[in-house]
Amino acid sequence: MIPIIIDYQVEDVPENWVFPAEKRLQRWLDTALDFLNIEEALEVTVRLVDNDEITELNEEYRGKNCPTNVLSFPCDWEVPEEPRLLGDIVIAVEVVNAEAKEQNKKVEAHWAHITIHGLLHLLGYDHIEETEAEEMESLEKDILARLGFPDPYQEQ
Repeated sequence: MIPIIIDYQVEDVPENWVFPAEKRLQRWLDTALDFLNIEEALEVTVRLVDNDEITELNEEYRGKNCPTNVLSFPCDWEVPEEPRLLGDIVIAVEVVNAEAKEQNKKVEAHWAHITIHGLLHLLGYDHIEETEAEEMESLEKDILARLGFPDPYQEQ
């Protein structure tokens, strides 16, 4: 297995923010790629943002003027060299932590879920149609189980 290269963008964050260390992200993303039998050299940017920035991005790219937990921006140009740039995963720290609390989930488990969800979007998975959603949720559950996390879709 070739480890994914992560450009982890965590700059000027408030001291009270809770977010995973890069080593955890690495483990989660590598496990997902291994589960999916993806063996090519890949690179991804993971950027942590506040509610204001995620709201601006959500408005600009999805037409929704509200914060969301994660947005994925696939790289849409071909670069002939390795590693292949997959794109960007933008995660709203405040939203993810609030959701974990509201849904009575362990923060680390929710972070793993949201990170894997973002990666699956970069790999072309979606959840617009019901069959797509079922496939994506099934992959998320299986990858999270491999990591030792519970089913994120079960009531806590």
